[in-house]
Amino acid sequence: MLWLMEPDMFGYKLDIKDRPATRRGMLSVTSSVYDPLGLVSPAILPAKQMLQELCKKKIGWDDKIPEEIRSQWIKWQSSLPGLEEFRVPRCWKPVGFEEPSSVQLHHFSDASESGYGVASYLRLTNHDEEVVCNLVMSKARVAPIKQISIPRMELTAATVAVKVDNMLKRELEVPVSSTVFWTDSQTVLKYIVNDRARYPVFVANRVSVIRDGSDPTQWRYVPTELNPADHASRGLSVQQLLSKHEWLQGPDFLYQSERDWPVIVTSDETAEEESAPDSTVVVNTLKLTQTEKVTVNKLIEHYSDWTGLKRGVAWWLRLKKILLQGVRGPSNQQAEESRSLTAADLQEAEVAILSFVQRQEYESEMSALQGPATTDKNNKKAVGEQEHLRNDNRKKQVPSNSNLLNLDPELDNQGLMTVGGRLRNARIPTEAKHQVILPMHHHVSTLLIMYTHKKLNHQGRNHTIAELRRRYWIVKVGVKVKGLLKKCVTCKKVQAKVGNQKMADLPADRVQADDPPFTKTGVDYFGPFEIKVGRTTRKRYGAIFTCFASRAVHIEVAASLDTASCINAIRRFISRRGQVKVMYSDNGTNFVGANKELKQAMEEWKTEEIEAFTANQGIHWKFNPPGASHFGGLWERQIRTIRKILQSILTEQHLKTCQNEEQLHTLMCEVEATINSRPLIKTSDDPKDLSVITPNDLLLLQPTASMPPGVFDQKDLYARRRWRQVQYLASIFWKRWILEYLPTLQMRQKWLKPQRNLHVGDIVLIVDSSSPRNLWLMGKVEEVHTGDQGLVRSAKIRTKTSLLTRPVTKLCLLLEQES
Repeated sequence: MLWLMEPDMFGYKLDIKDRPATRRGMLSVTSSVYDPLGLVSPAILPAKQMLQELCKKKIGWDDKIPEEIRSQWIKWQSSLPGLEEFRVPRCWKPVGFEEPSSVQLHHFSDASESGYGVASYLRLTNHDEEVVCNLVMSKARVAPIKQISIPRMELTAATVAVKVDNMLKRELEVPVSSTVFWTDSQTVLKYIVNDRARYPVFVANRVSVIRDGSDPTQWRYVPTELNPADHASRGLSVQQLLSKHEWLQGPDFLYQSERDWPVIVTSDETAEEESAPDSTVVVNTLKLTQTEKVTVNKLIEHYSDWTGLKRGVAWWLRLKKILLQGVRGPSNQQAEESRSLTAADLQEAEVAILSFVQRQEYESEMSALQGPATTDKNNKKAVGEQEHLRNDNRKKQVPSNSNLLNLDPELDNQGLMTVGGRLRNARIPTEAKHQVILPMHHHVSTLLIMYTHKKLNHQGRNHTIAELRRRYWIVKVGVKVKGLLKKCVTCKKVQAKVGNQKMADLPADRVQADDPPFTKTGVDYFGPFEIKVGRTTRKRYGAIFTCFASRAVHIEVAASLDTASCINAIRRFISRRGQVKVMYSDNGTNFVGANKELKQAMEEWKTEEIEAFTANQGIHWKFNPPGASHFGGLWERQIRTIRKILQSILTEQHLKTCQNEEQLHTLMCEVEATINSRPLIKTSDDPKDLSVITPNDLLLLQPTASMPPGVFDQKDLYARRRWRQVQYLASIFWKRWILEYLPTLQMRQKWLKPQRNLHVGDIVLIVDSSSPRNLWLMGKVEEVHTGDQGLVRSAKIRTKTSLLTRPVTKLCLLLEQES
């Protein structure tokens, strides 16, 4: 396949290799034709059909092929060079054509005994009503070896058309206004528009794909002689392909107005033909699907509560009675009754709802069980008459292919289909022996399950099913109840798990060894500790600074938790450890204030008087989301170590409180030295191994026996210039840090799989460990913050009174945003 740049067209260059006329050689030649868009697929289909014929005859890969197929193969192979004359315009919008006002995709599908195919066209219309139509791509496939009917082949081709449409909409950079699907099979149109019938698995699966990827209103009928996909399903010779202009430019009717496009004709002449009833049904069904919906279904789906639905239907039934009576206004007694509903009204409404659902979902079963009218309007049948009616109905059975056959259905005195079963002699209420049968996926079944679940104060699955079975038998109720209980908001408030997301990659500040220690630092507070000042007791706090790369710690004692004390601790830390470029912290109020005042102080430092005192470099401060303690795991883990050491020291010295501030400072320095001497990697049992690296190897520059990296050599250890020795020791630490410590951070310890991302509009519960769960705030996601790999790490939540930012680990998903 070539791009001919001068005419700006696609073409083909044939270099047919000499291959023997065997099944292997034929497959090699056929597969060597590079046609990714299927522009010449009708010409390639005959070769695929010959290969399939050899497969049917179980001809070996290198066996001699029959003479008949051999002659066909030689003829097809000799015609291939004609494809070099085949030209396809590369640009779908020709030169001089104005910017299109309408862009449509038209997919034609067709099937035959030998194969099935799809042809997709892009139709452009400008403001002057000029139309341009070009082939975008096509697919031509041979029919399966296992023979299936032509209608099923047509349905398979329609499924391929839907998949091609989804792919093109993803890949095309042109915004598509609308999509139209064309087929010459009226049976396929019936399959698509009929949403009540129960189809075999083969048909149901493909109809499901079609309905998920398209709307029934997008499907239209095209006569076979006007369907370009007929070429893809039957195949063409190369000479025929070159002469078929409609293959590249689409059928002629696409260049006309939409009102002139083909429609299904149901004239008197065609009504006399054998296929006329099918044609009429297709037209009527299409019109019904496009223009009408069942009013009762709209009424049922309007309600989200079973009691509300019964009351709504009861009022409509009362209005219906009044209209049927033909009176202009109710009498005084009727007016008095219309002010409220009675239990009898609600019972009548329930029977009407259940009867409608059964007639809609189980039409064939109801017809098989339907007998003479034996119900009393007042529903006051005696028990003996009811049992007589049930015995009479037991003689009738549902069709043998019905999925209700094992329930032995029968009609009760109210005309409802109930379970026959085997419990007729059980001493339990009649309703529990003969439950009303309902389908699984109907909205009424959903309302009944949720009504029962709430009535039982949100008990579990088994309890809900047991209560339902006292009156109703919902098909596959276990699966249905399990799915609905997962969506119950009240249950989620009590039981929903806290969200999580796949553990993020380590930030660059933790895995890069380019800067001195404490250049990238995390800070947090711990404590308090009590000291004695005179006769009073004061509180002091520890401020821990953790180096992101070397894991070294520095501890400062802060007099309080206010902003001034925080700034002073940071200034002492910088004075002793050097300038900090990036500082991480939790979103505490003292750190927020420190950041603001520190910026102001840095601006004040830019004066001539103190310009020599500082390098005039600012600190980039990064705050973790509120409540996201795991974001600061680097320093939170060291605080735990500090507490462990302090507990040991204080217990050893038999001190519950430090005697004075000086003792507290000494104690913190000892804790700091102990933590910085901890090994960063696991200690080896091999005596030949080097000692493990510790943060003190970098801070105190203790020598090691490692070979120096880079431009430094071993004799630098004895150099007179101290800085060379320091550089050598630091280089040794960072080399061992990269080789020994860094690989230990590779594995994720938890949160191994990506979870569903939060989306704007989700309803969540905000975790608050300081209050009971039933007092946690509920809010709506207004903004999500995405980290690496496109995963949401935190979100902004709008509550009744405020806008909060929380990590996903502090949020429980209650309701997902409906797309």
